[in-house]
Amino acid sequence: MFGLSTLRRVAGELRRDVASAHERDPAARGVSSIEILAAWPGVQALLAHRVAHVLREQGVPGAPRMLALLSRSFTNIEIHPCAQVGDGLFIDHGTGVVIGETAEVGDNVTMYQGVTLGGTGFATGKRHPTVEDNVTIGSGAKLLGPITIGHGSKIGANSVVIHDVPPNSTVVGVPGHPVRVEGVRPEGPDADWAHLPDPVADAVKMLSARVAELERRIAEAEGAPAPADVVPLHHRRGPDPAGG
Repeated sequence: MFGLSTLRRVAGELRRDVASAHERDPAARGVSSIEILAAWPGVQALLAHRVAHVLREQGVPGAPRMLALLSRSFTNIEIHPCAQVGDGLFIDHGTGVVIGETAEVGDNVTMYQGVTLGGTGFATGKRHPTVEDNVTIGSGAKLLGPITIGHGSKIGANSVVIHDVPPNSTVVGVPGHPVRVEGVRPEGPDADWAHLPDPVADAVKMLSARVAELERRIAEAEGAPAPADVVPLHHRRGPDPAGG
């Protein structure tokens, strides 16, 4: 059942999972690998999944699901034993992460708390997302259905993605849509994790400006006083309450 080659494979995957925590978690700088194994729930959940997945491949009945259930109880991270997870997945914090049965996760993927790789409906077969290599998925994002998230993409926090995402894209919103593709911004400012663009707010601002311009023109045509402009409020000077 468990040959030396299988044990070497699981050990190698575990080493790469620990290395990804060292590389991508600032809190892990200077922390030993033993401490990461003992205290990082994302790494613990991946270790349990690696073993459960091997047991599933070997046809062992019951044990893979029981191991996944125990892992979920201890880590609050649910990974189905059938899910295919590549090397170097880093699950930061991890609370509430769900990876479904037919999900496929590539190499060097980063997920934050509350991420769901879920299905839609009750159809059998492939019904969960495929996440390609080097993808980053923000807190609370929901990826639903048999969609593909292209290599190197970023999914903004709390986005709901129900369509394929091109490689090297940044996706935000509900439903999610790209605001940057292959280095070119279709709309909105450049995206970063601290200040993701808000296309809905931008659209409302454009509509408000258009309405104000139309009101001004109507007032001029009728000889009436121009409507008062809406002046944005400015923050008083002083320290940023958010700590910025």
